[in-house]
Amino acid sequence: MAAQTAPPATSQAPPPRSGTAAPRRGGRRTARRARSAIGAHPWAAACFLLPALVVLGALVVYPISWTAVRSLFGADGFTHFVGLGNYTSVFHDPQTLTALRNNALWVVVAPSVATGLGLIFAVLTERVRWGTAFKLVVFMPMAISMLAAGIIFRLVYDQDPGKGVANAVVVGVHDTFAKASAYPGAKPRIGGGLAPSGGGYVTTATIAPGTTAAALPLVGIPPATLSGARQAAVPSHCPTGAVCGTVWLDFTPGGGGTPGRIDPGERALAGVQVQAVRGGHTVATATSGRDGTFVLPAGTLGTGPVQLKLPAANFTAQFQGVTWLGPTLVTWSIIGAYVWMWTGFAMVLIAAGLAGVPRELLEAARMDGANEWQVFRRITVPLLAPTLVVVLVTLVINVLKIFDLVYVIAPGSTQQDANVLALQLYLASFGGGNDQGVGSALGVLLLVLVLPAVFFNIRRFRKERTR
Repeated sequence: MAAQTAPPATSQAPPPRSGTAAPRRGGRRTARRARSAIGAHPWAAACFLLPALVVLGALVVYPISWTAVRSLFGADGFTHFVGLGNYTSVFHDPQTLTALRNNALWVVVAPSVATGLGLIFAVLTERVRWGTAFKLVVFMPMAISMLAAGIIFRLVYDQDPGKGVANAVVVGVHDTFAKASAYPGAKPRIGGGLAPSGGGYVTTATIAPGTTAAALPLVGIPPATLSGARQAAVPSHCPTGAVCGTVWLDFTPGGGGTPGRIDPGERALAGVQVQAVRGGHTVATATSGRDGTFVLPAGTLGTGPVQLKLPAANFTAQFQGVTWLGPTLVTWSIIGAYVWMWTGFAMVLIAAGLAGVPRELLEAARMDGANEWQVFRRITVPLLAPTLVVVLVTLVINVLKIFDLVYVIAPGSTQQDANVLALQLYLASFGGGNDQGVGSALGVLLLVLVLPAVFFNIRRFRKERTR
């Protein structure tokens, strides 16, 4: 019996493991060919790079070098060498320290808020039919220049509620829940028997219960605001033991009349709160009617004379809104304007990154029982991390150089409170300081602060190329 021979063994490469990508040899081979071609023809490569290098040197390298050299000389040019004296004066200048503090606030708050809102908008609008229209509206501010946006928000933050949208909204909400004072700015007529007391007014003499015509004359109210008010009147009947009287505008149109007495044509002040005070305690309260009369009932007055008081709530000025551009809120208000402009930029980039997220991973997580918040936090955000880093670093570089919005929005009285490094550089060099040595030192300082973000971006780009 013939022995059977086994078939020759063939060597087979083991199949690649699941999830392991095959090496991209074509891309590496192309890169090697390109490097060898450049090595063989260095002059051809230099000719192609020369225009770009000339432009780069003229617009970047030369200005940076000149600024660094200029920062070592005084304000009078190159005749006075001061070395690092400009840098010393920069860090001892209170305005520069304020600018550094504000720049730190900008770097921490503005990019984070803009990126966070962009992420939220990109995720929430992914599933709605009108998502494209919403993204268009949010992105539209990017088409507006910083100067135009600054002018817009200078009007938005205007103190007058009739002009500023922000204060119009705030005043509208405030007046919905808190009633405005009846007659702001009103004051007693001289010799009318009223004296100031805690923001309001109180009668100088005591009044015994049963008084039928306690006179409380006021002035300081524009008659035009009382065009629909009734003629002031004396109480026609006062109950026994009560205190009655009239609150009115003691001013006769056209002149004439007797001070402290109700004359024809003098208007009633309706809705004024009147209190009866005894021993520093309020014992009764009444409100004047449409003809200005009021009645403090006898049952609450007790016995003994009282003083009549008009509380300060009748005369406090109406709420005029928030001082958005005051020393406290000016920086936060400008950051709000910046976020309004740049949230659309963050949203569009994040939405582009979101479009590349594998839907299978999201659906698999939902099939495993994960809720939407868990899917967002554990899958969507980690997969979008490279895009979020790009957006965040870009906005950090952008806010370090912020100038236009601060210069346009902040009024002169609070410009120093909103100061940033780029604005301080301008003010020191051209805005009245006329010291280009200090201005150049500020420029070098600003460059040093921007360089870490630039190097981080370059390092990230190189890592992505080697993947």
